Amino acid sequence: MFTLTEDHSVGKELRVTVVDALKELMTENQKIVALDADLGGASGWTLIAKDYPNNFINVGIAEANMVGVAAGLSLTGYTPFIHTFGPFATRRVLDQIYLSGAYADNTITIFGSDPGFAAGHNGGTHTTWEDVALLRSIPNVVICDAADEVQMDWIIKTFSKRKGIHYVRGNRKGVKNVYAPGSTFEIGRGNLLKEGQEILIVAAGQLVSEALEVAKTLETKGSSVEVIDMFTIKPLDKELLLERLVGKKTVVTIENHSITGGLGSAVAEVLADNGLAVPLTRIGVDERFGQVGTPDFLQAEFGLTTETILAQLKSL
Repeated sequence: MFTLTEDHSVGKELRVTVVDALKELMTENQKIVALDADLGGASGWTLIAKDYPNNFINVGIAEANMVGVAAGLSLTGYTPFIHTFGPFATRRVLDQIYLSGAYADNTITIFGSDPGFAAGHNGGTHTTWEDVALLRSIPNVVICDAADEVQMDWIIKTFSKRKGIHYVRGNRKGVKNVYAPGSTFEIGRGNLLKEGQEILIVAAGQLVSEALEVAKTLETKGSSVEVIDMFTIKPLDKELLLERLVGKKTVVTIENHSITGGLGSAVAEVLADNGLAVPLTRIGVDERFGQVGTPDFLQAEFGLTTETILAQLKSL
């Protein structure tokens, strides 16, 4: 069960959350191994190397090899977690994830950090607007987008107990708190954060906090708004979505991702497959590459702040 927090300040850095979760798991299970592609300083995983040197491998700037090593570890009874920036954790190694990971029925958890505008000064080469779209195409892959530190901690610990290929995306830095400490979730189940009668907002990841702000502002203008945190993008909670769409005038998806192949596309597929004529507005990135800038600048540039989202929803 989850509870929303009253403290919406920026919480602990998500990279620290992941490190703390992995170290806690390693005290209980020596079969858990962390692999990084020469980004231990950026991810904080060098702290794992310091405290658990036998449970950490730096493969260097060789991401495809990292997936292969992780697959080998899985075959020999280990539970590997791998990290690199989002585009290198998905786009660059898609074939290895597909064949050595999913097709071979191995268990690998992938942390793709700094998705979308979180790439910041690393620029377009390090920006991923397509990671969810790519991995959604692989059978049985589980994809999560962490809203805050509480959810990220739960996701990492839950993935450690599951078989198969799992992907979690999230900012390395701190994001606004959404959930109270101790909250728990369920893979494949969305979280109904706020009830409303007219507009349904479905969001995931860092933009869940923006979705709640958008809902609050729209309600001051007379709209009744509902918000779902669809933190598991695959498998999508179709049951909850169909249940909450009843009586709604419109649905809006908000994601730090391309509107092609991500959360917006997943929701559109549910609408189409069930013959529902509910108007859909997808808020995300459309036919653009990443660029250099601070994360705050990029979030505004790509139309993903509370203010820019509201501007796109004026017609509602």
